[in-house]
Amino acid sequence: MADSDGEYNGDNASDDEFQVNGGSGPGTRSRNDKKGSRKAGKAAWEDIQRSWDQITEGVDGSLAATIEGLAEAEKRARLLRDTTPLQRGIIRHLVLVLDMSQAMAEKDMLPTRHTLTMAYARDFIREYFEQNPISQLAVIGMRDGIAVRISDMSGNPAEHHENLKEWTKKDPQGSPSLQNALEMCRGALFHTPTHGTREVLIIYGALMSSDPGNIHDTLTSLIKDRIRVSIIGLAAQVAICAEICSKTNGGSLSNYTVALHEQHFRDLLLAATTPPATRVEEQNTASLLMMGFPSRTLAAGDSIHYCACHSRPTREGYLCTRCGARVCRLPSECPACSLTLILSTHLARSYHHLFPLRNWVEVSWTEAKAKRSRACYSCMAPFPEIPAHITKPNKLDKAAGGGTTAGAVAARAIEGLSESGRYACAVCGNHFCIDCDLLAHEVLHNCPGCQSDTRGLTRDLNVAGLETSAEAAGDHTNGAMDIDT
Repeated sequence: MADSDGEYNGDNASDDEFQVNGGSGPGTRSRNDKKGSRKAGKAAWEDIQRSWDQITEGVDGSLAATIEGLAEAEKRARLLRDTTPLQRGIIRHLVLVLDMSQAMAEKDMLPTRHTLTMAYARDFIREYFEQNPISQLAVIGMRDGIAVRISDMSGNPAEHHENLKEWTKKDPQGSPSLQNALEMCRGALFHTPTHGTREVLIIYGALMSSDPGNIHDTLTSLIKDRIRVSIIGLAAQVAICAEICSKTNGGSLSNYTVALHEQHFRDLLLAATTPPATRVEEQNTASLLMMGFPSRTLAAGDSIHYCACHSRPTREGYLCTRCGARVCRLPSECPACSLTLILSTHLARSYHHLFPLRNWVEVSWTEAKAKRSRACYSCMAPFPEIPAHITKPNKLDKAAGGGTTAGAVAARAIEGLSESGRYACAVCGNHFCIDCDLLAHEVLHNCPGCQSDTRGLTRDLNVAGLETSAEAAGDHTNGAMDIDT
C-alpha cells in the first residue's frame, strides 16, 4: 500500500481509476480530461489573497510604519466620496425605527445587537442634529408585533436621548412588525410641510415581519405620500425590505444595505446624516419660507418665566419675533404661532450640504520636494522626511529607505492614499495631514488654507489705496488705467 502522506502522481495511475468499462460515463473522468485540467492552471482556492500578505517589515524590522499606514488608509477611505453639488433638502423630517425584537438579542455584533444599536442610535441623533440643525427627528421601536413610540417629532436632541435611555434598559422581546412601524411613520410624517423631506430609517435585525394586513397596501400609501424609506439590515437581505426601499426611492437599491460588522454598521448609520438628493420629478419651483431669528433674553432680577414649549420654569430663553412667546432653546417651532425659530449659525451649518468641500488630492514625493513642505499648514504637525534621492516620479528608491515611510505600504494597495502623507487643497495648494483632512471634511466643511488666504483682501486694499492716490493727485483717468493694468 502506498504511503498516504506521499505526493500523488496522476501519470502513474492505472486506466481503471479514470475509466469504467472502457468509457467515461457519468461520475468518471478520462485521462485526457485529467491532463487538460492540470494544464489549465491553478485551482480557484489556490489564488486566495490573505490580508497579512500585504504587511511587510521595514528596514529596522518593525511594523510601526505599516500599522500607521493602514490606520491612515482607513481614515482616507472615509473621505473619498462624491462631492458633486446637488440639490438637497436641508429641512428634513426623519423617523428612526429601531428593531427591539428577540432577534436583536443575538451576539454576532458584540456585546449584542440591541446594546450596540442603542449606542449607535445615540451617536446618530447627536450627529444628525450637528449636520442638520434645522431638521426634525422622531424615534419608533418595534417589539411584540407592534410599534411603540419612543419620542415624538422634535428638534431637541436632549429629549430624544432622555427617552431613548429608558428603552435601553429593557430587553428585546417578541417579533417586529414592519407594517405597523411604517403606518406609525406615516402618521408622524403626514402633517409635515411640503418644503421638507419625509424620510424613514429602519434598523432591522430580524428575518421576518409579523404584519396584521397586506404590507403592499402600506407601500402604496408611502409612495403616494412621497416618503423615502432606507433600511440597514443586521442579519441578511430580505425580499420585502428590498422592495420597499426600491419603490420608495425611484427604483434605486442603494438605500438598502446589510452591515458586515460593527464598524460597517456605524458607517452606514452615520452616512444617513447627509440629506438625500432631490429627484428630478420632485423638483418644484422655489418657495419662500418664513423664519424668525430671535435673540437670547434673560429674566430681570430674580423673576422666573415659563417657556411656552415645555411649560417649565426658566430664567433665560428666546422670544418669538412674531408673537413674543418664550421658548427655552433653538431651533424650534413657536408653539403659539408655528413660526420656525432658528439662529443664523444653524442656517449656515446646513448650507454646506449644498456645496460640499472638494476632496483633497494626494501629494507625491516629487511635489512635496518641489514645494518643500515639512509641516501641516493647519496643525503644524511634522510630515515624514523627504527621501534624499527619488528615481522616478511618485516612486521611492528603496536604497534610500523610502519603503519604510508611514503610509508607503498601504499606499501601494489602497487608491487615494498619499505616499508622502501630504494632502493638498486644489484651490489654495497648501499641504495638510490626514487628521486635518478628516477634520476639514467632516466637521469644519471649510479649508483652513482658503479661509486664511489674504491675497484677495490684499488686492482689494491695494486697489482702494490706488484710487485714493489717484483722487489726491487729481488725475482720475490715470488711476483707472492703472487699476485696469
